[in-house]
Amino acid sequence: MSDNRSSIVNWFKGQEFKILALIVGVFLAAYYLPFEHPRVSGAILEAFFMLQDYAREHVLTCLIPAFFIAGAIANFISQQAVIKYFGAQAKKWVSYSVASVSGTVLAVCSCTVLPLFSGIYRRGAGIGPAIAFLYSGPAINVLAIIMTARILGWQLGLARAIGAVVFAVVIGISMAVIFRKEDAARLKAGNFGVSGSVFENRTPAQNLLYFATLIFILIFATWAKPQFPLGVWHAIFSVKWYIVGLLFLGLGYMLVSWFDGEERVSWVNATWDFAKQIMPLLFAGVLTAGLLMGRPGLDAGLIEARYIEALVGGNSLWANFFAALSGALMYFATLTEVPILQGLIGSGMGQGPALALLLAGPALSLPSILVIRSVIGTRKTLTFVGLVVLMSTLAGLVYGNLVAI
Repeated sequence: MSDNRSSIVNWFKGQEFKILALIVGVFLAAYYLPFEHPRVSGAILEAFFMLQDYAREHVLTCLIPAFFIAGAIANFISQQAVIKYFGAQAKKWVSYSVASVSGTVLAVCSCTVLPLFSGIYRRGAGIGPAIAFLYSGPAINVLAIIMTARILGWQLGLARAIGAVVFAVVIGISMAVIFRKEDAARLKAGNFGVSGSVFENRTPAQNLLYFATLIFILIFATWAKPQFPLGVWHAIFSVKWYIVGLLFLGLGYMLVSWFDGEERVSWVNATWDFAKQIMPLLFAGVLTAGLLMGRPGLDAGLIEARYIEALVGGNSLWANFFAALSGALMYFATLTEVPILQGLIGSGMGQGPALALLLAGPALSLPSILVIRSVIGTRKTLTFVGLVVLMSTLAGLVYGNLVAI
């Protein structure tokens, strides 16, 4: 009897039950959803429009360069090098300082930073510095902060800059403390996949130039056009593809001259491993986000914009919490959060909830949450998301009260 009961329990925990649940879920949705309703049919179409926008705007210029950087980290950087700067024994001021300001270099969105985060985490980075890097990558975007200050006011821009740096450090340290035993066991086991090369055939200067070239390709390929003339930012945008072309020529020379065939193949294989794990989850998440909330700036998802706007007025605890939670689930392409917030503030959104959304939105999204879960597990992901939402809520509440004085 106990054996039969154990078999039933194992079946419900196994893959077959998941397949059955998926089939039943799709059947019920197909049977009951009112596809003839304009809001529902429009939201379904909107989901695919959002996926198309994502593919056109981010896959080639953001994700693919990020995958290749992640592949290079996993394949060429030794485990010892990662542990030296991001491991449990590394000096905390070094690891958290480097991780928390990475966004000033990488102007990426919450999805583009995922392969890079996965790369350093799998090479032996501690959960704290890795999470600090994960948060800061999209949150501390210099151009986005400048645009925030210029369009939404210097107070909000300054609060966003300070909050993002502080959040990266505090959330990273909090994750390290909460999961210190699990992380210590993971680092002690030392099972970090690819063994990694120490670049014996290349000089330190060549190694640095190789990684710098990959990073600059990502930076300039994702350089967004400023909505307002911002001097050097607009000038760089006008010539960015020429810069990217020169960088590709330099990278090609390095790959031919400094790497052998086995290393190049190994790099591509490592890149593909990241792509096949992350891309399906990202696409599924983008579709879901588009279905629920529509593309940024359009009121076409299942959840109507007027409900969101009605819930984030004033500076109540609920308004700040709702803004932080909504921001954590919505997908913001780099820099799009500023004009979206401009419209929401014009519709009555409070200053506190605006900051809460700015601190939670660019750093998280439903697609990124799905991928983060596949890398660090459900408990750590929920804790990370909870910390971001909680701290964003409190920061918005404090800021809203300060500006109201």
